[in-house]
Amino acid sequence: MKKRVMIFALFISFTSSAASFDCTKAKSADEKAVCANLALNDKDVEMTTTYRLLRGLFAMGVQGDMQDAQRAWLNTRRQCGGDITCLTNAYNSRLQQLNAMYRTINKPL
Repeated sequence: MKKRVMIFALFISFTSSAASFDCTKAKSADEKAVCANLALNDKDVEMTTTYRLLRGLFAMGVQGDMQDAQRAWLNTRRQCGGDITCLTNAYNSRLQQLNAMYRTINKPL
C-alpha cells in the first residue's frame, strides 16, 4: 500500500507542474491551457530548459536583456489566453529565438 501511495505522489508531482510554474497555482487562462495540454506543457519544458541553459552561458548584460525578452514573451503568451493555436505559435516563436541565440555562441571545434 505504501508503495502505491509513493508512486501516486510521484505521478502527481510530475503532472502538477510545467517547467516554469506550478500548475496547482495556475490562475490565468494561458497557464491553465499549458497545464491541461501535454504538447504545450512539453513546449514549456523545452523553452524553460533552453532559456535557463542559455542564460547561464552569457554575461550579466546579456542575461538582463534575455530576462527582459522573456518577460515580454510572457506578456505575449498571456494575451493568447486559452487559445491553443496562439500558445503553440508563441512557444514556437520563442524557441526559434532562443535557438538562434544558441547558434551565435562560438563553440570549440
